[in-house]
Amino acid sequence: MKKHFFILISALLPAFTGFAQQHKKSAEIGLFLGGSYYIGDLNPLGHFNQFTKPAGGIVYRYNFNPRLAARTNLFFGAIEGDDSFSNSPSQLQRNLHFKSNIYELSEQLEFNFLDYKIGDDERGFSPYIFGGFAGFKFNPQAKFSGNWVDLQPLGTEGQGLPGGASKRKYKLMQISLPFGFGVKANLSKNIGISIEWGMRKTFTDYLDDVSNRYYDPAVLFAKRGPMTAQLSDQSIGTDPNFSNVGRQRGNPTTKDWYSFTGIALTVKFKEKRKLCPGVYK
Repeated sequence: MKKHFFILISALLPAFTGFAQQHKKSAEIGLFLGGSYYIGDLNPLGHFNQFTKPAGGIVYRYNFNPRLAARTNLFFGAIEGDDSFSNSPSQLQRNLHFKSNIYELSEQLEFNFLDYKIGDDERGFSPYIFGGFAGFKFNPQAKFSGNWVDLQPLGTEGQGLPGGASKRKYKLMQISLPFGFGVKANLSKNIGISIEWGMRKTFTDYLDDVSNRYYDPAVLFAKRGPMTAQLSDQSIGTDPNFSNVGRQRGNPTTKDWYSFTGIALTVKFKEKRKLCPGVYK
């Protein structure tokens, strides 16, 4: 999928560039404020629920023409999930939780459905869609004895051990594909506002440190200590003589998602004045 995405972008960019050369260009910079959340094993369907956390960032937009723009984002936020808030009996029994800060640097293309330009009363509003690619950093944590501890170094699903979920621990820096939609409008001659909802498709199932099967807690205890063994299996309401080893802890067939959604206020850079023919600086 990644290969097809980059082929599509590479094929479309020359056409966009050629079209953009026919129009006057402009640039904007501003702030983004909103919320972030994730979709995964510990929050499979919950958009805009109690797990939505504040997010912010910086936005730079380069307008090729009234319909097409490129954007660079530097966003930061937080994601979390907790089985104890679920209505699913199996999730309540599993009893896992996590939180993580998330930092993203992304490049996007925006397409306006209507002609749009800050400061132009006749082109002062448009819905738009966007898509692109991003690099992001995360670090899932869980609470243990009153303190939040990093989960990735522990290898709670036996990563790096014989028969574990994988040969090595997952990476905390990954790539994602942002996409979404929004609306833009003028606030004044030089200030614009955009409101958008954006999702990020990731290629990891470990934003929440949950993906595969329960690993043997006795081996985790011996190899990585009691904290790892306890955090790997926090299930409640089970028969003490029953073992979870080898049973599903998460769903490895689906990858995790995260979202940045909110409002951006941008200020247009001052445009160069046009000079009459024959007049030089």
